[in-house]
Amino acid sequence: MKAFIRLAFAVVFLINFSSCFIRPRGDFESFIPPPKPDYSNENTWAALPNKKDNAHLIPLNSGLKVNEDSALVDVFFVHPTTYYKRTWNADVNYERLNIFTGKTTILHQASVFNESCKIYAPRYRQATLYSFMDKKDNGKKALDLAYQDVKDAFDYYLKNYNHGRPFIIASHSQGSRHAKKLLQDFIEKDTALYHRMVAAYIIGFKIGKDELTVIQPCHSAMETNCFITWNSVLKGKDSDYFRSISCTNPLTWTTDTTYANADKNLGSVPKSFDRIDKNVTDAQVINGLLNVHKPMVKGYPMIWHGSFHLVDYNLFYMNIRTNVKDRIKAYFAGSEVK
Repeated sequence: MKAFIRLAFAVVFLINFSSCFIRPRGDFESFIPPPKPDYSNENTWAALPNKKDNAHLIPLNSGLKVNEDSALVDVFFVHPTTYYKRTWNADVNYERLNIFTGKTTILHQASVFNESCKIYAPRYRQATLYSFMDKKDNGKKALDLAYQDVKDAFDYYLKNYNHGRPFIIASHSQGSRHAKKLLQDFIEKDTALYHRMVAAYIIGFKIGKDELTVIQPCHSAMETNCFITWNSVLKGKDSDYFRSISCTNPLTWTTDTTYANADKNLGSVPKSFDRIDKNVTDAQVINGLLNVHKPMVKGYPMIWHGSFHLVDYNLFYMNIRTNVKDRIKAYFAGSEVK
């Protein structure tokens, strides 16, 4: 809970005062990057099926099941930004950062897949938060360095962990920036990989027109070999930064503008990760964004300009969890038909 509060406070604070407090010292060209990760070393992974990590946890007293040992599908999960310091990229050996990442995104986001998938989540030299605000090329270069690690990790996963199994790609925020490029560089160029990918949950980042051409948006709860994406905002708020060419409503799993009442929300998990709250919020796709009403219970912080960015997964935790299971069933049913 404390870690989640720290994350919410840090994002709001750093966005408001970024130019003074988090801009890295010097340009990227003068920056000496941390050592490149070796993905044969299990310490360079935030989550692995055989590791003791927070991806294996479930909310207290929830009665949910963890079935990683018997799961027939993998998930390759790329975590969002958890690094705010004044260097362009993080060191994957930074223990305090790794603990923080585990207590936030790995616990609150990666864990949603632990009933249906074996979870693989690489650490990477993530770009610091300021990279998204940089007006020069420094931020892009930092993000490109981060992506190279994610790309290497995915390549290592395919060659050493996957063994020809079906898989899901999932992510949030900065992680979704990198996951989108994985789809471009791997899945869209390899027919075999495309057919093994159950779906891609590319949450909390913008997907623009024609960025994905082979992989199309999922238009139903059971469609496979497609991508799902949304950015949650307070109803009536707007954001060019987060607006996508496609937006999924996680209460209906469609991309149309049909309003879904909160009674379709199977359960949200608050920042304390100690309960499941039902019917927390409704959802409606409006102009490329997922509009929601403000939750009436605590634990779901809203940050700048009405954004629920930090809780894109939390608000719809049980709907995602159920959909992953349903989509996997549909994938195997379709494989049998083929």
